[in-house]
Amino acid sequence: MSTEKTIIDYLNVLYKWKKFILINLIMILIITTVYTLLIPETFKATSKITLANQQNNGLGGLATLLATNNPVASIGSQFLGLSSPGQDLILGLLNSRTLQTDVINKYDLMKYYEIDDKNMDKALKAFQSDVSFDQTENGLIEINVINEDPQKAATISNYIVQLTDSMNIQLNIEQARNNKDFIAKRYEKNVQDLKIAEDSMYRFQKKYGVYAVPEQLVTAFEAAGDLETELLKQEISTEYAKNQFGENSNQYKTLTKQKDFIKGKISELKNSKSLSYPTNVLVPFEQLPKMIEKYFRFYREIEIQTKIMEFILPMYEQAKVEEQKSIPTLVVIDKAVPPQLKYAPKRAFIILGIAFLVFFIMVIFVFHGEKVVHEEKYKNTLAEKEGKFYNRIVRFYRLKF
Repeated sequence: MSTEKTIIDYLNVLYKWKKFILINLIMILIITTVYTLLIPETFKATSKITLANQQNNGLGGLATLLATNNPVASIGSQFLGLSSPGQDLILGLLNSRTLQTDVINKYDLMKYYEIDDKNMDKALKAFQSDVSFDQTENGLIEINVINEDPQKAATISNYIVQLTDSMNIQLNIEQARNNKDFIAKRYEKNVQDLKIAEDSMYRFQKKYGVYAVPEQLVTAFEAAGDLETELLKQEISTEYAKNQFGENSNQYKTLTKQKDFIKGKISELKNSKSLSYPTNVLVPFEQLPKMIEKYFRFYREIEIQTKIMEFILPMYEQAKVEEQKSIPTLVVIDKAVPPQLKYAPKRAFIILGIAFLVFFIMVIFVFHGEKVVHEEKYKNTLAEKEGKFYNRIVRFYRLKF
């Protein structure tokens, strides 16, 4: 004879224990319903924000100035990491202890969460279970706040937005101040270096009496050429006077003196270290290599420092402006409003969930009980006590087998 159980056999067991199942299930449902009715309703308010376009890590227009001034500045901007802050920074501020502690203290949430010992860590843990900060697929940040009072939920959500913006502004100002201090030091060094270069050029010009070496070289070479031409003319005139009047003639002696004078000036211009009659135009050729080297060294240094000044001065002025900025860094897309629909508890879900769980447990209980009550002989004392327990249940619920 086959002893295999069929679905009818299982249904028959449930039918025999139906009073036990129904009575207990109804009792559990009543208790669960009463419990869910005692749970206070909560409401969730949501605000949505995004980053303002002008953010640049506390640099604002300075980053734009760096990027547009010239290609080298653009490279410098990338090197310094002057890019817009991501949403991670805002999420970091939202999850910061500083912000959440401020909210708890402002709205007296210690009392709301019934924390009598004023333990801030407990308050933070409770508050964090009622707030969430999520990034949407559209690049927005949602600030969700759950509270029993819908108006208070909306107020807290909007205050968190305001406080986050304020903290971010302060962070940008602090970073802008640090950037300004760094640029200020570099600007002051540039001013000092430029002054040193200009003073060196001044001493050089005062010592050698030169102010524009390229132009003065042209003048000196032209003067040398003119003297050479004049010397040639004088030599011709002297030779003519010698042949015409003789070496002892006054004409010859006068022209010879003039020729020697011109020759001496040419020699002085070419070979002397200094002119017997210093001028602001002519430069002794003997001094030219050293003079040119020094001149262009000083000139180059002045040009370099001037270029640095042209670059860093606008940066310095812009950094001072950025330090004073306090414009909003967040754009509110959706301001939180008091919700009209409750967020929790979901009573139907709770009741159905507990009913299903209890029914499942009772089914297991019933099938095991069916087996125990039909045992003719118990294996041990514990099994015997279990049998007596199930038999009392059968008698109490007046189950019929």
